[in-house]
Amino acid sequence: MKKIYDFMVIGGGILGLSTAMQLQQRHPGCSLLVLEKEAVLSRHQTGRNSGVIHAGVYYKPGSLKAKFCKQGNIATKAFCREHGIAFDEFGKLLVATNDTELQRMQGLIERCAENEIEIEVLDAEQLREREPNISGVGAIYVPSTGIVSYAAIVEKMAQIVRENGADIELATEVDKLEEFTDRVTAYTAAGRFQARFLVACGGLQSDRIVRMLGIEPDFRIIPFRGEYYQLDSQHNQIVNHLIYPIPDPTLPFLGVHLTRMIDGSVTVGPNAVLAFRREGYRRRDFSLRDSIETFSWPGMLRLLKRHYRSSLTELKNSLSKPGYLKQVQKYCPQLKLSDLQAYPAGIRAQAVARDGSLVDDFLFRNSRRALVVCNAPSPAATSAIPIGGHIIDQLETLMEKDAELA
Repeated sequence: MKKIYDFMVIGGGILGLSTAMQLQQRHPGCSLLVLEKEAVLSRHQTGRNSGVIHAGVYYKPGSLKAKFCKQGNIATKAFCREHGIAFDEFGKLLVATNDTELQRMQGLIERCAENEIEIEVLDAEQLREREPNISGVGAIYVPSTGIVSYAAIVEKMAQIVRENGADIELATEVDKLEEFTDRVTAYTAAGRFQARFLVACGGLQSDRIVRMLGIEPDFRIIPFRGEYYQLDSQHNQIVNHLIYPIPDPTLPFLGVHLTRMIDGSVTVGPNAVLAFRREGYRRRDFSLRDSIETFSWPGMLRLLKRHYRSSLTELKNSLSKPGYLKQVQKYCPQLKLSDLQAYPAGIRAQAVARDGSLVDDFLFRNSRRALVVCNAPSPAATSAIPIGGHIIDQLETLMEKDAELA
């Protein structure tokens, strides 16, 4: 009979590997399988984000985002120190460029106080002292914000998981799931895999995984491409911190920012443009299936109606490099078109509800033997270690209920 694992994890990104690692810590000696559809780990959101270790400035007090981000900031740095993974704490500056943004800044100051995040409020002169190349009328300095390679963290987690006896199967895409009273079976081109309990961290495919379990999802994953540029290397010292805009609360996404990367380079971005393929990292990428699923979802039409002006602006700036440049020139006016070099894009897997609202917090769904991470946008990478712990807490509740039914 084919081996039945204790636990099976779908997804080889940072959430999947964090969960797998902590399952072994909580359940020593357990048999564990990780299935990843790509030939390498961290192929999608984990390996294509800005690498920021967030502090939790923006998130609603009491939300899972606020809780896990603050815990994850500490846990991520501790993991890096323990395993010799390079990271830096440049700190972040949220820069107000006009009086309207200065007023909005007050709301962020209050939110930082509610979330107990250490900050320093700077006036225009203090901002110039810290960042001579940045223009603004005020700023919030967040010292705990850092930068890291999350792909490097995943590689270390995978090493730990393998050394503790787990199997990691790459290039193994799950086509079908079947749940029985005593196990879950995953069907792949490489054969069937079985486990007593399943955790799915499938990112861009999470709503499809929920449907595979026989549950109709009350959300749809809508892919938004985040396009970046990298500054010419002569500008690697143009900023001393990570530089973020003051977000407009009426808009769904944050806006472009300057990020000092762990390799010493500086990136600009991302924007947020609707993608026509769930893994569509290039503008020309198109999937008929993905597009039909996107535009047949009632929530997508309501979202576009609500934010059509900002959607058109994002699209225009995506197609027009000068328009994109203008966004960052608000606070870094000396940059020129020639300074913006090509850089890989990422895709944000955003859950959208039927009413057209963006699902703003982490979202989970479960059956008797399976738990699916349905929505895990930023700051999911920062929060991966506490999210993994939360997943296991929920999974252990399922295990207790199963034991009662046995």
